[in-house]
Amino acid sequence: MRADPSGRTGITDLRQSGALKLVFPRQLTNSAETILVNTAGGITGGDRYDLDIDVGAGAALSLTTQAAERAYRAQRGETGKVTTRITVQSGAQMNWLPQELILFERCALNRRLSIDLQGDARLLMVEPVVFGRAAMKEVLRDIHLYDRISITRDGRPLYLDAMKISGDAAARLARSAIANGAGAMASVLCVTPEIAANLSAVREMLPATAGASLIAPDTLVIRQLAQDSYMLRRSLMPLLEHLSQSPLPASWRL
Repeated sequence: MRADPSGRTGITDLRQSGALKLVFPRQLTNSAETILVNTAGGITGGDRYDLDIDVGAGAALSLTTQAAERAYRAQRGETGKVTTRITVQSGAQMNWLPQELILFERCALNRRLSIDLQGDARLLMVEPVVFGRAAMKEVLRDIHLYDRISITRDGRPLYLDAMKISGDAAARLARSAIANGAGAMASVLCVTPEIAANLSAVREMLPATAGASLIAPDTLVIRQLAQDSYMLRRSLMPLLEHLSQSPLPASWRL
């Protein structure tokens, strides 16, 4: 993605194959929006998905998903892999706003998100995860999830995070020091020079099951737990709109 001389962001190069597709709705502003569509309907063992994005200097891109992604039951010994690499060049803005990842019983998924910010690039990132569908009374007793997030600034680590759950997820999430019985969680990262002055306002928006901390003068991290996906989304949507200072993509509201 690149910005033209007028400041409007557009596609420079696009290559896609397999079940992973990008859709670009028409925009009335200078920023661009893209919707990630998995035409396979979900992820299972043996699947491989790779996404590479380069946001050029001065460009602004918001990426979301068509709906919640689903990690389905996998055959023994098979693991689905999702790898995303994003470069955000100096002066650019990236909003990484996927909807929830819903884990199903006996899913097996290794997922990696790597974002390199260059110079004064800005970032808003959310990663929501739901442990089974509460409405269906699903309980996850046998899953594998290895989820890694790496955010760097000019190649230097800014935010490194990893979560690994193998086996009885419900038992682990029930522990008071881990999730205290929560069925959904989200990590939010906002990198912008104005975020420190906005910390108090952000904390006032958070439920009792969330916390916000500055890990650098321009970097805010939020951790949030919720009873289910509905409660998580209800608090995430106004928070993300506040941090981005713009409405969320339409697919979040469908």
